[in-house]
Amino acid sequence: MLDKILTLDTKLLIFLNSLGSETYDGLWLIITKQAYWTPFFLFLLYLVYKKLGARQTLYFVLAIAVMITFTDQVTNLFKNGFQRLRPCSNSEINSIIRVVQSRTSFSFFSGHASNSMAAATFIYCVMHRHYKYMYFLFLWPLIFAYSRIYLGLHYPIDILCGFLFGIFSGYLVFKIYQALQKKVFSVIDP
Repeated sequence: MLDKILTLDTKLLIFLNSLGSETYDGLWLIITKQAYWTPFFLFLLYLVYKKLGARQTLYFVLAIAVMITFTDQVTNLFKNGFQRLRPCSNSEINSIIRVVQSRTSFSFFSGHASNSMAAATFIYCVMHRHYKYMYFLFLWPLIFAYSRIYLGLHYPIDILCGFLFGIFSGYLVFKIYQALQKKVFSVIDP
């Protein structure tokens, strides 16, 4: 059963990866780097500050930092535990896929997918009552994670499992944040 799933995963990777072309490689290399998303992150921070104020924004940022640290460390535990080769490092397929970028670290599951989905989930849970179209935020992890398939760095299952863990992590931290808002932060913020 697992072999069949992994075979389908590889076939889907080959299909999705083959949709790319050299014309767009530069764009996807930009999309995959977190630093290029800085204006987007600053815009989100502004939206949070506008609705929550300075002190609550600080708590919000601290919660994001804790969540990303947690999500990233668990992702690394999985990568080192499963030790699945990245498509670009897999000699069985790296000659038939488009390898736009190469990494030697392990593949399962995607840190880009888990961290971006965790952040999107947390931000959405906190902010959706303030902004009607906050659900558009989920386009960010979808585009960000697809870049990893496009570049030949992750299989679709790596992305899917990263998304699932990201949703879990983001929602878990949201629930903790919500509980702290009621108990601790309300005492600190008179």
